[in-house]
Amino acid sequence: MRDSTTPEPLGDKPPAGAPVPVEERLPPGPQRLTKTPDPKSLDIKAHDGRAHEWAGSRRLLRLLRDLMKERGSSQAKLDNIVKLIAQDIVAEVCSIYVLRPGDVLELFATMGLKPEAVHQTRLHVEEGIVGQVAALALPLALSDAQKHPNFAYRPETGEEIYQSLLGVPILRAGRVLGVLAVQNVTSRNYTDEEVEALETVAMLLAELFAGGEIALLEDETAGAGGGRPMRLDGLMLNEGLATGQAVPHTRGIVISQVIADDPEVERGRLITAVAEMRGAIDSLLARADIAELGEHREVLEVYRMFAEDRGWIGRIDEAILSGLTAEAAVEKIQVATRARMAKVKDPYLKERLSDLEDLGNRLLHHLLDPEGTDTQDLPEDMVLIARNLGPAELLDYDAERLRAVVLEEGSPTAHVVIMARALNIPVIGRCRDIVTSVRFGDQVVVDADNEQVLLRPNEEVQESFSSMIAERDRRQEMFAATRDLPPVTSDGQRVSLNINAGLLIDIPHLHDSGADGIGLYRTEIPFMVRDTFPGVTAQTELYSRIVEQAEGKPVVFRTLDVGGDKVLPYWQGEVDENPAMGWRAIQIGLDRPAVLRQQIRALLRASEGRELRIMFPMISDVAEFDDARALLEREIERAAKKDEKLPTVVKVGLMLEVPSLVWQLPALLEKVDFLSVGSNDLFQFHFAADRGNPRLARRYDVLAPGFLKLLHSVASQANDKDVSLSLCGDMASHPLEAMALLGCGFESLSMPAPSIAPIKTMVRSLKLDPLRDLLPSWLELPDHSLRSHLKSYAEEQKVDL
Repeated sequence: MRDSTTPEPLGDKPPAGAPVPVEERLPPGPQRLTKTPDPKSLDIKAHDGRAHEWAGSRRLLRLLRDLMKERGSSQAKLDNIVKLIAQDIVAEVCSIYVLRPGDVLELFATMGLKPEAVHQTRLHVEEGIVGQVAALALPLALSDAQKHPNFAYRPETGEEIYQSLLGVPILRAGRVLGVLAVQNVTSRNYTDEEVEALETVAMLLAELFAGGEIALLEDETAGAGGGRPMRLDGLMLNEGLATGQAVPHTRGIVISQVIADDPEVERGRLITAVAEMRGAIDSLLARADIAELGEHREVLEVYRMFAEDRGWIGRIDEAILSGLTAEAAVEKIQVATRARMAKVKDPYLKERLSDLEDLGNRLLHHLLDPEGTDTQDLPEDMVLIARNLGPAELLDYDAERLRAVVLEEGSPTAHVVIMARALNIPVIGRCRDIVTSVRFGDQVVVDADNEQVLLRPNEEVQESFSSMIAERDRRQEMFAATRDLPPVTSDGQRVSLNINAGLLIDIPHLHDSGADGIGLYRTEIPFMVRDTFPGVTAQTELYSRIVEQAEGKPVVFRTLDVGGDKVLPYWQGEVDENPAMGWRAIQIGLDRPAVLRQQIRALLRASEGRELRIMFPMISDVAEFDDARALLEREIERAAKKDEKLPTVVKVGLMLEVPSLVWQLPALLEKVDFLSVGSNDLFQFHFAADRGNPRLARRYDVLAPGFLKLLHSVASQANDKDVSLSLCGDMASHPLEAMALLGCGFESLSMPAPSIAPIKTMVRSLKLDPLRDLLPSWLELPDHSLRSHLKSYAEEQKVDL
């Protein structure tokens, strides 16, 4: 419930409670190599009383390093390693499990369990405590392991006499390679130092496995696919179709030395590498093509702030003191960060992990290859494969040769996706197992439109997709010819086609596409890529640039729509169990009126002397619209009293996304200047089906007769009252769905800029009146979808889809 007694800060500064700007909390700017880097600037301390904590870890690592220099088989080395670890940590048992194909953990070496169990005992991931460590990729320290619900007894091991257990995952580049475990007969509370020491040893094992010093029974580098053709599903993050050769992003990072000879030498290497990395990031920001990215530059500015974080560098320094080389310390902190972030539920914070991964990899390159990696041997047609990417990593690759990006993780609001959209590069995310399935140089087909990746396709499939790409290019050329043609149906009815936008870099597409205006400007994206809440001055500057660059074409500004899956990094609060139906959008604006009033104030100032169209999101009843409009009126009155210049006219509307509002349309239409249907949320609320759930993604169709009947009713009522009506959302961006919307009575659609040309082509080939006469009879059908009816109609009427 809104507290109307809460005082509202009405100044132009961020609302009370907003955090101190990052610039005021960060250390001075990056050190330059024109002078010797100062360790204090990186928060690297001199040796102090803590040094003794790392003595045992360094001793064990050195013993392991000396052991690896000895001759012998891989099995003999593993047998000696477990004995050495058990002796050092004072445990009766030490075991190494290796993850085999099929998510099976196989006992590879042990000291303390029965020798005959080696290569015989197997556990599935999530089975037993060892399987739980692998599944969570997190350590488990148990003083009474047999009471743990996941305890699984294997008679062949003889482990029934052991009470306590400490297990840590063997991780490399985010991938679990196995588990290292120690056990004791008596109940033992393992200390944090012991856990950390075992994690350090596990990291050494991971590098030994990856570097070939310990050969596994099968070639683990060949990829899960083994050279076979594969089809992998994913999530479309940026549309498009492309083919090329696979380039795994981790290529070139090989840590050949894990154990340090002299920690002070390694600390010096870290200082130099960090200073070089910061300088390189500044050079990247100074590039002319980056400067032209407009609002996307803010993504890189946030990224640079990560690079100046003292805590991150300090943790790497502590790892060096434990006996690791600088590069091994960076890798250790990356592993630890992944483990911590795996527990985080906040989607925005999870996405920032990719920025830290980017920084870690960049720092590794400066440590291992200070002259820079030669990219001349990369293919002319590249498909970049990665678990995740930071925004700057994408820019390390030649955009002229980069055809697509495939990520094992990723989300639509990730920084790298924002950058890829600016560069028009297709992106597929959430493509499970792509990193372990692909090899450098593999042929890859990326069909982002249909959310699939084809690895090592045969020649027939490659030829088919090459033909599809050629046809796509031909249609793009044809679409380009429609740029200056009006979107008028073949029976003479004018349709308004507009673009959706969210950053300054989207504005040129308004003119390039020949669109009528911006039907939806999402104001929240600049809020999401910043580290602090922007004040009125910053917002005014941004909105002014948008209005100026629109060059007189109308722009509909949607007020801040955050909450749900769009989380601001600087707002802390409880996580809703159901974010889509939680505290979001206009609810936040009305409960935090200072936030909404400051945004309205900025929009009024930015639109002085021009028309302002402002739209409130996620309105659930007429009373909410009245409250939001009252705040707008207060800001207009405030500006008038201060003799501030105002817009020539202010048009007020809302997004219809909540079905409850449909039943209040008669009262609502008397109060609004325009109405815009948000088809994405309205669809998921209509069917009570989360549109982000892959199990429900295709269960229901926007062309279902019930949903179209709802839209037809809204359009009829709006048209009867002569209220301007549009629809923005995914539905408007597909020709068949857009044709159905026109048949329902919509005369204005808003969509991503690339969709303007194909939708305009459809409109110009459509005779609209016959469709509007026919469609109402279809809306009464009990069918699951009207898609087949609409397709048949389009074919008969020669509508160009």
